[in-house]
Amino acid sequence: MNPVVELSDAHVVHKARSGGLFSRDRVYALTGADLTVAAGETVGVVGESGCGKSTLAKVLVGIQRPTSGTVSFHGRDLWAMAPAERRAAVGAGTGMVFQDPSTALNRRLPVSRILRDPLDVHNRGTKTRREERVRELMALVGLPRALADALPGQLSGGQRQRVAIARALALDPGLVVADEPTSALDVSVRAQILNLLLDLRERLGLALVFVSHDIQTVRRMSDRVITMYLGRIVEESPAGRVTDRSRHPYTRALFSATPGLLDPIDAIPLTGPVPSATRPPSGCPFRTRCWQADEVCAAEMPGFSAASDPGHRYRCHHPVREDHSTRDLVRQSHPREPS
Repeated sequence: MNPVVELSDAHVVHKARSGGLFSRDRVYALTGADLTVAAGETVGVVGESGCGKSTLAKVLVGIQRPTSGTVSFHGRDLWAMAPAERRAAVGAGTGMVFQDPSTALNRRLPVSRILRDPLDVHNRGTKTRREERVRELMALVGLPRALADALPGQLSGGQRQRVAIARALALDPGLVVADEPTSALDVSVRAQILNLLLDLRERLGLALVFVSHDIQTVRRMSDRVITMYLGRIVEESPAGRVTDRSRHPYTRALFSATPGLLDPIDAIPLTGPVPSATRPPSGCPFRTRCWQADEVCAAEMPGFSAASDPGHRYRCHHPVREDHSTRDLVRQSHPREPS
């Protein structure tokens, strides 16, 4: 299946002002990202805050230009295109749903105008056809037609996010990136929005990238799960295998922290904070918090290794054994107190 978007060795480095007037630190927001997203599949992206998830999302939809590396959109280098061609390709071919619909929507515009704006900008159809498309989009995401003239402030949080999803779908994109789309919503409406995204993926054949810190939700939503740590992709696994067959210690630790209610376990402890993205550790970035780290981890960044499951790869010098359960890892990482 041909990829909708493909990243190859993508890096994003920001310059941040540090203590002195003329000194600047480099912030390594994304490092060496390789990722392919095919039509019709959902790729979940997980990791702690500050690990590069949102930067990856912005690179995928062309909002953020990589410092180096390539972004191929339907087989063409996105940043080698002329600016007008790139804007047309990104605007029509991708959509993005942001974390907080309260800030993502223009508070002064009614719903109908918010949904019509992409059609106006890209000159899609006649005025009558655009008005028809607005009604189609509202029906597609379950918004009553009576809300067409409502302002975002008059809507509930769930309704605002439905407007944001409808706007992302206005131009029939092949790729939609949802960056923490339910974290700003009440618990009671989160499941409705997640089910809506899954239904739209099936009905429209979308490629969906779902970014979240909620690893259990990502597992249920996705075909593949990408684990990120300090700007790097450290594991890529089929979603059905990620809970108890992931090979990277960090992925196992994330899942242990959000266990299923029917089989609760203690969390694998991660000592200390995530290292600074301006001064990442030598070697493996996870080594400063990993219970298996040794001098090899400090000296060399591990390359990708392939697991026995197709489509499963990881970066670790001392990977977890496939037959080693997360419950066993909890015991291993909690040394027994001396009696």
